[in-house]
Amino acid sequence: MGTSLQLMDKLVPGANLESYIQAASRIPILTVDEERALSERLYYEGDVDAARQLILSHLRFVIHIARSYSGYGLNQSDLVQEGNVGLMKAVKRFNPEYGVRLVSFAVHWIKAEIHEFILRNWRIVKVATTKAQRKLFFNLRGQKKKLAWLSHDELNAVAADLGVEARVVREMEGRLSSHDTAFDGPMNDDEDSAYQAPAYYLEDHRSNPATQLERSDWTEDSNGRLMQALSTLDDRSQDILRERWLSETKSTLHQLADRYGVSAERIRQLEKNAMKKIRLHMQEAA
Repeated sequence: MGTSLQLMDKLVPGANLESYIQAASRIPILTVDEERALSERLYYEGDVDAARQLILSHLRFVIHIARSYSGYGLNQSDLVQEGNVGLMKAVKRFNPEYGVRLVSFAVHWIKAEIHEFILRNWRIVKVATTKAQRKLFFNLRGQKKKLAWLSHDELNAVAADLGVEARVVREMEGRLSSHDTAFDGPMNDDEDSAYQAPAYYLEDHRSNPATQLERSDWTEDSNGRLMQALSTLDDRSQDILRERWLSETKSTLHQLADRYGVSAERIRQLEKNAMKKIRLHMQEAA
């Protein structure tokens, strides 16, 4: 086993997958007694070398599981690597007193990591976010290998079987049938097909000159009417509004009360009356 362990130290799935698979297949499978002895050393003594041997002896199993997800169009090396992460998490949590083989315990952790990776990378926009959608994604995709668009009866049957609402199944079916589209389209698109890219038919109304001019005129007019309305107030009311609403460092009611020698409640009343006069004046000037 020593030679195989040294070989595995030099390989990762992404470097050369075929060599990695061959190296993993040469590592002997542990017997029940060997596995239990290593598991006990890890669990009771924290033996890191025992954990390493448990992980390496199960790499072929991760590869086997990762191959079952080859239909998602993702790099096989990445799937194997994510599965290895799940295996390591399982080994860390494995209790030899469970009375089961490590492979039976680890399968759930391996699949969980691969599932998470697929959901993050299958589409630019996440296809499944809730727990129900995640469950539906993998189950419905298996159904879609045999079915075209689901009929009404098939839809209800799948929903009942998976324990979700029919509308959730239909929504996920639509997501599975969709595909990512580049905003600008592929670089090698010809003129006849380039117009199909979203950049050619999605408008940004913010850059419309007429809209910009209208917004600028409206802002200028509003500011002008506000300044004119302010000029109709007495000096104290103007100062209160400027300090409370138009200054970068707004004054508190108590600060203004100290300045004018009145109560904070009186400042609040003056502010309220001034705001009322401003609104009335701007409505009349509109």
